[in-house]
Amino acid sequence: MCSLPTKKILSTAHVNVHLILKHEGKILFLLRKNTGYADGHWCLVSGHVEENEAASNAIIREACEESGVVLSPADLRIVHVAHTRSNRLNIDIFFECENWQGLFENREPEKCETLALFALNSLPEKMVPFLADVLKKIFLGEIYSEHGWEQ
Repeated sequence: MCSLPTKKILSTAHVNVHLILKHEGKILFLLRKNTGYADGHWCLVSGHVEENEAASNAIIREACEESGVVLSPADLRIVHVAHTRSNRLNIDIFFECENWQGLFENREPEKCETLALFALNSLPEKMVPFLADVLKKIFLGEIYSEHGWEQ
């Protein structure tokens, strides 16, 4: 028999979005700097979902702000969701996109050292924590994972 708590405590998880932007068999990565989190590590185009913003709109906004590309909602596909715990709880939604408009450019040089394309079989070694594991799961077709939880 399950015992139910007398008072529920609601989660205050943050929703983050990540973009696997594919170009000629490669993925776009950004090298973080001056952010206070994982500086010196490679990451995908990513960011936080703002209040009253849909996740798809957030990744479209982040893609434009960080890399200068324009995405269409019709070209986005959710490929993975991760529930992570670090210094806070997070729900991370990973989108994939193979079609966009514009050219890659570093539009946030104060937070990004450089942009680079990496082949799927030669991804950067120093990635944001948990990203390498998530990408492996995505390539295996797994749509959900958990990170940072003690087993």
